[in-house]
Amino acid sequence: MELRHVEYFLAAVDHDGLGSAAAALGVSKPSLSSGLRSLEKDLGADLFHRVGRGMVLSAAGKAFVGPARQIVRDTVAAESAYVAPDGLPRGRLDICASAYVAEGPVAGVIGRFRKRYPSVSVRLAGVRPADPVGALIRDGHCEIVFSHLPVAAPGLTVRSVGQHEYWVAFPPGTDVPDDDPFPLGLLPDIRVVGVPKEASSRSVVERALQAAGSHTVMSTVLEQREAVGSFVVEGVGMSFIERSLARRAGAAGAVVRRPDPPITLGYGVVYDPRRLSPAAAAFLDML
Repeated sequence: MELRHVEYFLAAVDHDGLGSAAAALGVSKPSLSSGLRSLEKDLGADLFHRVGRGMVLSAAGKAFVGPARQIVRDTVAAESAYVAPDGLPRGRLDICASAYVAEGPVAGVIGRFRKRYPSVSVRLAGVRPADPVGALIRDGHCEIVFSHLPVAAPGLTVRSVGQHEYWVAFPPGTDVPDDDPFPLGLLPDIRVVGVPKEASSRSVVERALQAAGSHTVMSTVLEQREAVGSFVVEGVGMSFIERSLARRAGAAGAVVRRPDPPITLGYGVVYDPRRLSPAAAAFLDML
């Protein structure tokens, strides 16, 4: 099994197709396709289902993603121990983060990290509410996971990083008192635009509403939590969204208030201290 073929496989996965993967790697599409066929022959399994001109990961392909990322990380670790001639870490850092956590502070930390360690490329993959955090690390999908807390990750280190604050956003023109913070007990009878019930942010909001004696009815459930603010601005309903997203909705015309009492949810990082690359250790030091 050749390392470049493993890299071809990951490029096809990350770029969702052969054309964009070949362009990213600087190789021809036929060469990339041939390399993937060779990798499948070496592994004795089809990694992709060929559907027309498209490709979809097979069960074997999905199972190989984590080990493939680990292979690439381990190879770079063996070459100069992840350190460039200037003494700084190099290579690639794989991070997984829920869309509900990646906003704001996490993006800022990654930005500062890339400026300080330009020889390290960062890949940020999504995490669904149902994904087992521990398995993402143990199976090699990433070295660091950002997740809302608490999180079940036996045998791994969990560090608190900060808190997300949730504000309430009303459709433009909603007649609500100017109180800021806004008492949750005074919420108007407006249906709610929300996220799936599996999301920890929805659970903490519902507990806060119950404690305040407020009763709301869901209007729309969105998997793409980044779109919630747009739905509020379009008048679909009110919503409780992370502060930075609420400010964006306010700039677009939504009526935004801080709730009273405050609604917050802690988030942090999960990792295995025994398997950290120098790049991952440097990233955690920045936190």
